[in-house]
Amino acid sequence: MNKSTHRVRGMTLLEVLIALAIFATAALSIIRAVTQHINTLTYLEEKTFASMVVDNQLAMVHLDSSFNSSKKGIEEFAGRKWYWSATPIKTGSDLIKAVDVTVATDPERKKTLMTVRTYVKP
Repeated sequence: MNKSTHRVRGMTLLEVLIALAIFATAALSIIRAVTQHINTLTYLEEKTFASMVVDNQLAMVHLDSSFNSSKKGIEEFAGRKWYWSATPIKTGSDLIKAVDVTVATDPERKKTLMTVRTYVKP
């Protein structure tokens, strides 16, 4: 009777640890990329809503022909409060006036998201 020996070769512990390290590195890279993508989407959504609030306030400035002093307010939009301010800016001509409209996410208006300047006839 002839005995044949079969060698079963598996992965050594070192090979398993190296494979796990490679997998962990790849998984961390994917998680980091997804997190960055989510943060970017949140930022873009916030900027888009802020631009809509700015557009609303710019329309109000154009409708208010007697706009001469700074104004501040709160607008409820997309389920959030947006803090805006409209500030007249001195120009070199009396034929046109400039107005900066700024939108922030905090009542102190320190976290400004957007500022847009418009020009109106007095």
